[in-house]
Amino acid sequence: MSDILPLTIGVLPTHNHYGLRNTQALAGVSHVWQDFFARALAEQLGDTPGVPAAQASAAQASAAMDPAVEPSEGADLLAQILTQRECDVKDTIIAPPEPLFLPIAEFDTELLPPAATPFSQEEIVAQQRQQNFESGWVRPIVLSAGQPLPEPGPAPQPRPLHLPIAEFELDLLPPPATPYPTEELLAQQQALDFDYHWARPLVTQNLRLAA
Repeated sequence: MSDILPLTIGVLPTHNHYGLRNTQALAGVSHVWQDFFARALAEQLGDTPGVPAAQASAAQASAAMDPAVEPSEGADLLAQILTQRECDVKDTIIAPPEPLFLPIAEFDTELLPPAATPFSQEEIVAQQRQQNFESGWVRPIVLSAGQPLPEPGPAPQPRPLHLPIAEFELDLLPPPATPYPTEELLAQQQALDFDYHWARPLVTQNLRLAA
């Protein structure tokens, strides 16, 4: 770590400077690779210096191309493109989904299941009595079977009933009747006297004679 020297910007020393060494090494490697690629390209094209043209062409002719390894220079891709062009392609029309008009039982009452036959009044009364018997008598006995009887609790204390009494609360009394006028009272008394002293004995006598 002591060989790494902090340098000022713009200063390029030549002693113990690893950055300069790395740059020189990479530059040399780059030149080597450039020369290698140039030689390989020249050998592939037959332009290698020092090799006759006839020998280069013979080398190219003698080298058999393996279709499984060597590229076919786009022949497979071209064949695939031509095959696809010759296919009978048909356009498929995709229509948007249509709304479904389904019958709704809320509006079409004929689609509803038939209504249940209602129970008769006598059957409803019998069912209620049976339910009251099972809830108030059978169920408590079955649930408490074999269990110790609970201790009875304190009985409710009697309390006075605050009932409205008409003798003390006059507002609860019915309103008094309107008294009859004197003329109507005299007419009713005369009709009563006539019925009691004349019509009643006559009707009673006729019933006796008819019997």
